[in-house]
Order: sequence, then C-alpha cells, then structure tokens
Amino acid sequence: MITLTESIKRNSVFLGLWLASVLALTIALILIDKGTLHLLLCDHHSAWADRLLPVLSDTCHWLPYALSAVLLLWRWQAGVFMSGSLILSTIITQTIKHIVRAPRPLTWFAENMPDVSLPLTEGINMHHYLSFPSGHSTTFFCLYFALTALFTYYSYSASPVSANAFWAKLFPKTQTTPSSSRKASPSVQIAVQLLFFSLAAVGSYSRIYLSQHFALDVLAGMLIGVFSVALVAHIFVAVMRRKPDTRPI
Repeated sequence: MITLTESIKRNSVFLGLWLASVLALTIALILIDKGTLHLLLCDHHSAWADRLLPVLSDTCHWLPYALSAVLLLWRWQAGVFMSGSLILSTIITQTIKHIVRAPRPLTWFAENMPDVSLPLTEGINMHHYLSFPSGHSTTFFCLYFALTALFTYYSYSASPVSANAFWAKLFPKTQTTPSSSRKASPSVQIAVQLLFFSLAAVGSYSRIYLSQHFALDVLAGMLIGVFSVALVAHIFVAVMRRKPDTRPI
C-alpha cells in the first residue's frame, strides 16, 4: 500500500522546490512592495528571452489538452486523473478571477505609478484585468505536478490492489517480482522531477516577465495548481474506500 507519506517522499524533489519557491515569494511579497517587486523580477529583458518565454507561456493553451488526450488513450485512469486535476484547478482559478477582478500590471502601473514604463515584449497582446490568480501558473504547476506524480508512481512496481492502495487501484499495472521494485534509478527520478519543476517554474515566471501578472498572482497559481492535484487524489481515495469491491477506475 502506498501511503500519503510515501507519496510525498517519492515526489519530494518537486515538492521541496515548490515549497522553497512558495516561501521565497511569500517573504519577498512581505518585504517588498508590489510595484517594486514586479520591476525587480521583470526588468531583465534580453533578445533570446523575448523569443523563448512567449513560446513557453503559450504552451499552456494546448499542451495540457494534448497530454490529457494522450494519457486517456494510453491509460484512461491516468487521463482521468490528469483531466480532473486540470478541470478543478481551472474552476477554482476562474471563479476567483471573476470575483476579485484585479488589474493586470499594465493597468495597475498606469493608475498607481504612471511615471514608470514597463519593459514590454513586442507582439504580446496585453491584458488589463482578471490578474489574480495567474491561470497560466495554476495550469503549469497542476500539469507538471500531476506528471511528476504519474512518473514516480510508474517508476515503482505495483503492490497488491486493496481498498486503501489508492495509486494501485487508480493506475493498475502489471504485477512485477518483488526484486524489481523500481523501473527508474533514483538519479533518473530526481532528474525528471527537476525537469518538471523547472518547466512549471519558468512557465510561471514568464507571466511576470511579460508583465501579464504580479508575483502574488503567480504565487496563488502555484498553490492552487499543486493543491488541486492533491485534492483530486484525496477524492479518489474516498471513492475507493467507500466502494472497495468496484473495479479500478
């Protein structure tokens, strides 16, 4: 049986970097005012970043759907897990966005610091409202944390299915011998988690770089994305415990 503690341990690289980033951003937001922090984070434009970061940011519009479709075709349980996490995170984010209706950096600076000219990237369609939280950051962290959880799960052999063995029931796979407890070496698992976290972090930072969001918006997106994955996992656990005799979903 894979416990919550074991799941956290297996994903400790991603979660450790995520927690460190959350704490760092929180401290920065406490110590530095909103406008100054944004300028510190976005005022480092370069030609290569102006080309790369918009492309990375735009992957948020199609990559989650493509990966969910591939997962549904490959192993539908994994596709349901991914899709459910993305749908939940989107509902939470869009609900908060339309309640708060916070101004985006371009509008906020025009109203509060009109003498400041934001460094903008040519060809980017700038938005003006619905800044908090960042939908892109939410999706990036939801997507890549879900992928991390799936990868680390499939890096281990299946354990016997029981009412409490959440991952084994959600993502059934071929039983392996006790001696083959891992499919990927620890170094590979660490490298993959580093890669997924880096993609989520850089994708989220691109929203600050492009002055589409503030650091607070990105922080909220990071929290919503990761906790959405955790909540979907918790819901599936509850379903498994209530219906222990049903076939794996």
